[in-house]
Amino acid sequence: MTEVVAGFEGCPSWAPAFGYLGASSCMILASWGSAWGTWRAGLGVCHMGIDHPAGIIKNIVPIVMAGVLGIYGLIVSVIIIQAVTPPNSDHTNVYSSFNGYTHFAAGLCCGLSCLAAGGTIGILGDAGVRAFGVKASNGRKWYWDGSGDDNGMDDGLGTSRGNNSVEGANKLYVGMLIMLIFSEALALYGLIVALILSQHSYSCE
Repeated sequence: MTEVVAGFEGCPSWAPAFGYLGASSCMILASWGSAWGTWRAGLGVCHMGIDHPAGIIKNIVPIVMAGVLGIYGLIVSVIIIQAVTPPNSDHTNVYSSFNGYTHFAAGLCCGLSCLAAGGTIGILGDAGVRAFGVKASNGRKWYWDGSGDDNGMDDGLGTSRGNNSVEGANKLYVGMLIMLIFSEALALYGLIVALILSQHSYSCE
């Protein structure tokens, strides 16, 4: 039995439950955010690829950024699991409730941050790649034939409509990337704080 001071046991038998809850919640929430972002952004890429197939490879960036969120959750979960120590040979627990609360907070911090970032990346990616496809294809649909194609025609200002479409699509793409980068930063902030939290420990040895 661990020493009980003022009616409080520093290393109760239920303390590791909070550590494992932190690890599992981090992995589950981070995977949820990653799947959410991949799902929404993937739908946008598939929809855009119908009318503008040339932009599919260029616009898989939101899917890649959403997939990274699961790696953040995996890193923190592995760190937490390795920090959960088993009882001694005499069945005394050395994993303190302080560690359990800290690891639980770290798991929620990283997991919820990845969940928020995944939703943001998915929605922004979906809208962004669809808008890019419309702008790059000049609003043309895949079922339109070549008749009446105004790509390359002069708009009366000495510029080509096709060139304007490509230039406008590239500007839109840059803006989408900036928004995605700051959305990904939300998960990175949660990862950093979770790593700092996981370094705080107290053992009943």
